[in-house]
Amino acid sequence: MSFEPNTKTERLLARLVAFMGEHVYPNEARFAQEVASGDRWAPLPLIAELKTKAQAAGLWNLFLPASEAGAGLTNLEYAPLCEQMSRVLWCAEVFNCSAPDTGNMEVLERYGTPEQKERWLKPLLAGEIRSCFAMTEPGVASSDATNIECRIVRDGDDYLINGRKWWSSGAVDPRCQLFILMGKTDPANPDRHRQQSMVIVPRDTPGVQVLRPLSVFGYDDAPHGHAEIQFIDVRVPTHNLLLGEGRGFEIAQGRLGPGRIHHCMRAIGMAERALEAMCRRTLSRTAFGKRLAEQGVTLERIAECRILIDQARLLVLQAAHLMDTVGNKAAAKQIAMIKVAAPAMACRVIDWAIQAHGAAGVSGDFPLAYDYAQVRTLRFADGPDEVHRQAIAKLELAAYS
Repeated sequence: MSFEPNTKTERLLARLVAFMGEHVYPNEARFAQEVASGDRWAPLPLIAELKTKAQAAGLWNLFLPASEAGAGLTNLEYAPLCEQMSRVLWCAEVFNCSAPDTGNMEVLERYGTPEQKERWLKPLLAGEIRSCFAMTEPGVASSDATNIECRIVRDGDDYLINGRKWWSSGAVDPRCQLFILMGKTDPANPDRHRQQSMVIVPRDTPGVQVLRPLSVFGYDDAPHGHAEIQFIDVRVPTHNLLLGEGRGFEIAQGRLGPGRIHHCMRAIGMAERALEAMCRRTLSRTAFGKRLAEQGVTLERIAECRILIDQARLLVLQAAHLMDTVGNKAAAKQIAMIKVAAPAMACRVIDWAIQAHGAAGVSGDFPLAYDYAQVRTLRFADGPDEVHRQAIAKLELAAYS
């Protein structure tokens, strides 16, 4: 089986690499300066400029396979493009390929009504607004989504929402205009996977209170951020419901499948850049009479990094191929496998790159410390390692039962 990029992907990849070289890498310092100056949550002029350039270059909505506004790529075709974008974490937004908007656009594309698509999907695809996905809650173990306590109660032609969410990425951004919220409409249903529903909540609805931005290892992730949100008697019309009552878990599974593989593609891009930084650093530093790159432990780690990255990439490409050919459900084991393997690999590679940089590695002068903080969170995001390992083991055992 060959995972070599086809002609379509090769052309897009060449344009993307050129764009990154001309517009993204030279602006990493400017991005940091703009975030540090003024209102940390205000949209950045740099991002607005680069989004216009990316659209003009035809590098827009590359993640979305089944839409006139997307590039029409399969998961396998998108994989190397996502990896390339993830070498600089903030630049995915430049191409309108950043989470949680990607997952929310996929939800609206797949499950939304024509009216919902016109009102919300269209401006998201155009990059005019941003969105938030509100699922995780502080009061319960959210690794089991059936624990969710947020209530969505029918009241005439409206739904009344009460609950608290956190790690709701993007909610602090002033451009965020909608939440896709998961809550319980039928908590007494004996089928625990039919108790939940998803509903669109406009950001400006009375009763929506963004309480605070949360930090990740001390980073606030401005201007994107992750918020804790209180919903108090929030009233939305029933036509804001997605797909139907009791189908929230179904939507979540449909959303998280592609989201998980995107996370893994991003982890590989981060690891590749970390290995590149490690090689350059160890070739330029001398200790105990010879370059770090000539020290035995460094050679061992560089070799191990290359093995780990290539192993993870092959797993991701296999999962992408299966998603494209047999569907997300049939590829469930492979998706779970990469969700465990790719973040763990990236954590190891970035950690070794930090070690090779010495004290500089934990400073803000290099992106390694921030990248490590981000990739470490991927062992929680879209399901913790433990949940995925259980799923893998059960699927493996099923072959023998």
